[in-house]
Amino acid sequence: METFKNDVIGLTVEYLNKKYDTNIDTQYYANIRTWREWWEGYVKDVHSYIELGVDNAPRMRELYRLGMAKRITEDWASLLLNEKTTIQAEDKTSKTWLFGDDNEQGTGGVFGDSNFWAEGNELLEKAFAYGTGAFVARASGAKVNKDGVVVPDKECKAAIEYIDALSIIPLSVEKSRITEVAFVSEFTRRGKKYVYLETHTKADNGNYQIENEYFLLDGTQLKSADIPENIAPLIDTGSPRPWFAFIYPNITCNIRTNNGLGMSVYANALDNLKAVDIAFNNFVRDFKLGGKKVFYNKSMLMTNTEGKIITPDDVVQQLFQQVGDGIDFDAKQMVQEFNPSLRVQENKDGVQAQLDYLSFKCGMGTKRYQFENSGIKTATEYSGEKQELVQHANRHVIILESALKTLCRALLYIGKAFCGADVDPDTPITVSFEDGFIIDDNAAKESDRQDVRDGLKQAWEYRVKWYNETEEEAKAVIDGMKTAIENPFNFGT
Repeated sequence: METFKNDVIGLTVEYLNKKYDTNIDTQYYANIRTWREWWEGYVKDVHSYIELGVDNAPRMRELYRLGMAKRITEDWASLLLNEKTTIQAEDKTSKTWLFGDDNEQGTGGVFGDSNFWAEGNELLEKAFAYGTGAFVARASGAKVNKDGVVVPDKECKAAIEYIDALSIIPLSVEKSRITEVAFVSEFTRRGKKYVYLETHTKADNGNYQIENEYFLLDGTQLKSADIPENIAPLIDTGSPRPWFAFIYPNITCNIRTNNGLGMSVYANALDNLKAVDIAFNNFVRDFKLGGKKVFYNKSMLMTNTEGKIITPDDVVQQLFQQVGDGIDFDAKQMVQEFNPSLRVQENKDGVQAQLDYLSFKCGMGTKRYQFENSGIKTATEYSGEKQELVQHANRHVIILESALKTLCRALLYIGKAFCGADVDPDTPITVSFEDGFIIDDNAAKESDRQDVRDGLKQAWEYRVKWYNETEEEAKAVIDGMKTAIENPFNFGT
């Protein structure tokens, strides 16, 4: 814990350990910070080195780098949570309250007010980088009595907060699930630094209660500070439903001190990230150092009045005076050029190989990042190459789907119990994800057409899926097509 003794995580953990008589360890946060450095694109111990110049003086240099850690997490976030991801509530009132009416296409309601589709995607990217992220449901402006019991008020608003791993402190973990947790954040107000601590714990009756605390960060001490008037010190939720939902890569953590937190999608691929940057650095430096070198015999150099040496090309010199005995000379002794090899293909192959290894280690298969044009591939070939990506994506979807359902139920509960909204916290929630990364649309259409030909699927089902028609509309079109085929010369009256 020495590494974090004087920072916000360390100070907060020390406070929580005393308050709850626990023994929370901060060792795991060192891993999270390393993963964050890779996501940010610069790891000092890897990307900086000392080089000696011609004067033998040391100079600090930086590796050229591709920043693949961020690209990988961007891609995972784009694959799993994008414009084709849909969340539906069966109860219409609840659906409108959460996502807005049909005209808003899911960008209204609580999700729209909380900018979910942008910030949720950002959180998912950070969760795959740092190992963990949390959606936290909040009741803004909640009214409670002196015992923390809720008083329903239509002025109360439900909202979503997005918390990354460096602000999450697990308190209790049961069967690899975090059941009690503290969220800590640092902010500045009028030049002073404060720490906001939001703790979710279970009472003896199994219901969650939320305690809000503010501290003034005075050097290396946390001093209790007044809570803003619009925030209740204690909230008895009156429910065993958690108001938080965690997202993380669905990877078994092989680091013992994780305290229930998840693991970065590239946690076991740091050597591969290094190798990519080393290969790319070599590629760039070959170009940087590969310019033509021209060597002149000293007898061809001149000196101006200021003592500066001038080469013949600086003054477009063509006539020279031969000094010394004899007039025979070898032109190569006077001017010699050197053209270093750029090793383009070797470098490209080296970078590509390291990208393939990295992609494989991060669960995306070996063909995710390809920069060679190898011709048009059939849908079957393209789909086959993505099977490893598909398998891991389906694993990650399990965690994300569960988190989104938990978040929706928490928000609906706040809406009913705190905001007085006519919503149903128990309404069925359905989450659908894009299947485009599993098989491209043309291949999927051909597969569905074959199912229709084989009698495994009805023609109207195909039209519902691919033409966005209702069942009634699709059946009507099919019936019309059948009539036209049976009576080709019936032009009507």
